[in-house]
Amino acid sequence: MGMPTADSQPILKVVDLSLSYLTRQGPVHAVQSVSFDLGRGQSLGLVGESGCGKTSVANCLMRLLPDNGRLTSGQILLDGQDLVPLSEEEMRHFRWGRMAMVFQAAMNALDPVYRVGEQVMEAIEAHGVEGTTAGARERVARLFRMVGLDPQLMERYPHEFSGGMRQRAVIAMALACDPAVIIADEPTTALDVIVQDRLLRELKGVQRELNMSMIYISHDIGVVAEVTDRIGVMYAGRLVELGDTADVFGAPMHPYTAALMSSFPSISGEKHGLETLPGEPPNLANPPAGCPFHPRCAYATEECRREFPSQVRRGSRWAACWHPLTDMAGAGK
Repeated sequence: MGMPTADSQPILKVVDLSLSYLTRQGPVHAVQSVSFDLGRGQSLGLVGESGCGKTSVANCLMRLLPDNGRLTSGQILLDGQDLVPLSEEEMRHFRWGRMAMVFQAAMNALDPVYRVGEQVMEAIEAHGVEGTTAGARERVARLFRMVGLDPQLMERYPHEFSGGMRQRAVIAMALACDPAVIIADEPTTALDVIVQDRLLRELKGVQRELNMSMIYISHDIGVVAEVTDRIGVMYAGRLVELGDTADVFGAPMHPYTAALMSSFPSISGEKHGLETLPGEPPNLANPPAGCPFHPRCAYATEECRREFPSQVRRGSRWAACWHPLTDMAGAGK
């Protein structure tokens, strides 16, 4: 998959994005000052523990927030158009047409009383992608073949599909209107490892064939490593490290990234025991001062407890850390 050139205009640019949920206990700061670019044809992974803000970022990008969600700052620039100030009516021209989402719970994303093919056709007809019903049906058949489903399955109902088939159908629905960007939120959750691997390979192949840009969201850093060009690590609503996937895996800069990597097994290299990360993520209604990771970090100093760190850059990657691991190893200077 070709990486975008350095001077190419990103198709998606997120600038200083912040989101809060209003609760009885006060505001919960689910996303804080998140910024990243996504190039054309590029894939970006967002990883972190449950509750770190990954899915909240995705919901911000799609402007699919619950009633108590508030975007408090930031820009979401899709092809230069800021989506944040758009009305719901204006947003419908971008949602699914220019940017689509593969939701985590595939069964819940499909209406159980309608045939699967009809549901994909509805998305196509709603956005006027095909002029006729026959054209829409043929398009659904092509999409089914693309994601590894027999077009004859268009006449089946969701309960007649296996978990992997339902996930493929949801991917076909996301592809229905030729979006430039697809967000895949835990696309292989609840699938066995064989089906996971096959589905990810097929999804990567579809991305390459259509030259789409993709954002993969997962708690499993190993899954994301297989299918992404770049990776962003989130903790407590903040992006704490961002860089090329190979660089981040080769030498993580942030202690949290290193802890995430050491908690997953590897089938290559030397065998070693899995390490657990002590403590729990902070309460986002009352986060700690300074770096939110400092209560769990072995390298924390008074500076970490007092002030959120600025970005330390190493070429095309950065980490928000007062004591990046590359410095401690004597590298990257």
